[in-house]
This record gives sequence, C-alpha cells and structure tokens, in this order.
Amino acid sequence: MTGAHPPVPALYSCRITHIRTAPIRHVMRHRTYLWLVDPDSPPVLPLVLRPLARFRPADHFGGSDPSIRAGLERFLATRGIQLGGGRVLMLAHARVLGHVFNPLTLYWCHGPDGALRCIVAEVHNTYGERHCYLVETDGRSGSEVPKEFYVSPFFPVEGAYRMRLPLPGERLDLTVSLHRDGTRPFTATVRGRGGPATPGRLLVAAVRHPWSTLAVSAAIRHHGIRLLLRGLPVYPRPRPRPHAQEGS
Repeated sequence: MTGAHPPVPALYSCRITHIRTAPIRHVMRHRTYLWLVDPDSPPVLPLVLRPLARFRPADHFGGSDPSIRAGLERFLATRGIQLGGGRVLMLAHARVLGHVFNPLTLYWCHGPDGALRCIVAEVHNTYGERHCYLVETDGRSGSEVPKEFYVSPFFPVEGAYRMRLPLPGERLDLTVSLHRDGTRPFTATVRGRGGPATPGRLLVAAVRHPWSTLAVSAAIRHHGIRLLLRGLPVYPRPRPRPHAQEGS
C-alpha cells in the first residue's frame, strides 16, 4: 500500500464513541483532540505553548527507550520486522500540563519504499499497564488480532479485536470492535477532521478541551461507576505479564 503521507504535525478534533451492547446496552461519547506526528520529528512549539504538548519516550512502550522510535523498533524487532528507516506516523494524545493518558496510540509503519508494512496499536489501561498489538494490514488497513490484555473490568481477556485503521488524511475514521462467541459486544470509533497543528489551532483545542487527557481517564472511570451501579459483573484483573508492562 503506497500513497502520499498526510502533512504532519496535524491536529484532529474528534469524537470518540464507545458502544456496549451486551450484557446491557451503554453508550459513551467524548470529544477531544489528537495529534498526528512523525516521532522522528516531534513538533517544536513556542516556549509558552510547550506545556500543552509534550511527547516523551517514557510515556510509550517500555518507558526506558531513548526515543519513541527506538521503543517502536525494539517491539517490531521482537516480531521480526525491520522498517529500514521507513517513515512512522503516530496518532496520540500529547502530555498536557504534566498529565497524559492514551487508551490507544497508533503507529503506521512504512518501509523505505513508502509502502505500509504494519500498524502497531499500543493500549494503556487505567491500572497503569500497557500492551502492544501488531496489526497486519490488508486493503482496508486493518485486520483481526486476539485479545491479550485486560482493559475493561467488565470484559474477560478473551475474544478478538477487529480493527479498521486507515491512515488519517483530512478525516479521521477508525473502528475497533470486540468479537466473542459470534457476537460483537463492544465497538469503539474515532471520527474527526484534521488540519495543520498551528499554535492558533492548538490554543483553540486547549480552550475547548482543557486538561484533555485527564478528562479522558475521568470519563472512563465515570462510565465504569455507572456500569457498576447498573449491576454489570466485574471480571478479576489477571496478574500482569512482564511483556504487557514492557509494551511487547
């Protein structure tokens, strides 16, 4: 798969929707903004705006790599994949005013010829754990991967995710759905529109969504309490595996 890469850095104003259909129906909608960046060339903001957007290696993969790209390449090496210097595009929340929470960070990984080689989906839960999925791409820039990581206390670690993850352009249109026993009890979508990450656009986004990443984690906990009060059963959290913490 080849084609022109979108200009980066870019900002996407978006709406995130979680639809739970079993055993009860529940919908969560949240508006926020996301960054699309080249981790080899993170955005350089005016000094006064830097607290609004920081991208730290400690916030991704094992947290001990010298750069985000190094952490990604270490993970890919464990899967036998080398990018040969090909470009990577990352969609994520930035660290805002010292806080960051990324339920899902996506990395579109290209080879030296510009062809899309794979996508890495890095998942964080609210327990401070992280795990990476290698998504082999097809014509729709997505595929199915077994669920291997505890995210919601209301779902066991079983089933499979079907991911449709086209590279963002002017529009952002992503879908991740959980499939279990012939059913689809959970679907998450991210829809939005993007444009250049100018200081003006960042200020507008920050005013509209102050403490954006803190709001994301607060919304997840708020809806979790609502589900608990509605009597949804809780599945115990399994003991974290070492590679889940290391992002591999």
